[in-house]
Amino acid sequence: MSDDVKLGGGFAVRESTLWRLKTRSLALGTRTLLMGVVNVTYDSFSDGGKFLETDAAVEQALRVLNDGADVIDLGAESTRPGSHAGSNDAAVSADEEQARLVPVIEGILAARPDAVISVDTYKAATARAVLQAGAEIINDVSGFAWDGAMARVCADARCGVVLMHTRGKPEEWATLERLEVDAVSSVVRDGLAGSLKIADAAGVAREAIVLDPGYGFGKRHGENFALLARQQNLLALGRPLLAGVSRKSFLGRALAPLYGGVDVAVNARETASVAAMVAAILNGASIVRVHELKAAREAARIADLCLPLHGIACSHRSK
Repeated sequence: MSDDVKLGGGFAVRESTLWRLKTRSLALGTRTLLMGVVNVTYDSFSDGGKFLETDAAVEQALRVLNDGADVIDLGAESTRPGSHAGSNDAAVSADEEQARLVPVIEGILAARPDAVISVDTYKAATARAVLQAGAEIINDVSGFAWDGAMARVCADARCGVVLMHTRGKPEEWATLERLEVDAVSSVVRDGLAGSLKIADAAGVAREAIVLDPGYGFGKRHGENFALLARQQNLLALGRPLLAGVSRKSFLGRALAPLYGGVDVAVNARETASVAAMVAAILNGASIVRVHELKAAREAARIADLCLPLHGIACSHRSK
């Protein structure tokens, strides 16, 4: 499928498949899966500082699971714009990252042995430690680009993998050259294809991989909407898609004309987050990464009912 595909010709068709994790598999395609976010950090843009303590993080993770999350995604280093993630002077060392994450993983699994835990990290040493502690998925925001040992760690562990597209490093995003609207999708597609080549070379099984377009990661505000509109083109890469649009800054900027030209604050972007999430589902996402589960769960349910069923999309059904 090329980027010349005309938009508006119908919703994406998601293939039903199994996502192979470390000790189990998750069914994708029939129902959108919800990945609930818990940040064990002091500076994440959305909830930094709220769950830095182990007990608080475990309690929040259990709450998110009870609210309907299929997967918990734990992160211990912020990759917000302007952070030093991926650079030599990263704000959080691998040792500190592991010290934050491992006790939380152990606490979640002690209470919910069936919980599926993903860890957001680009460091191979951290991936090795959290997989040993019971994590099932490594969510690498760099798409295997920032740590040359990461792909091999994931291959050896036979874990689930999320490969995300990132353009540049967080401290570089504000100065990156702007992309032409029609070029955004192809840039992301080519970058993800490169990540898949790294995964293949290391022996990571294709059925273990999910791809993430990386909304907000090196894409300027309007570029994210161009990517979202053409997201289904990425299905040509042959892997399911995960979309993380929740509370992103491009949503706050888009709402500014409604509020006197001022970007809407993070804690006031929930309605916009749900709207963008539904657009992502209708454009092929099998998994969505969210902060607030109740509204996301209901909206995903409705969006799923609108997806093609036996070749007939709800937009074409008689009223």
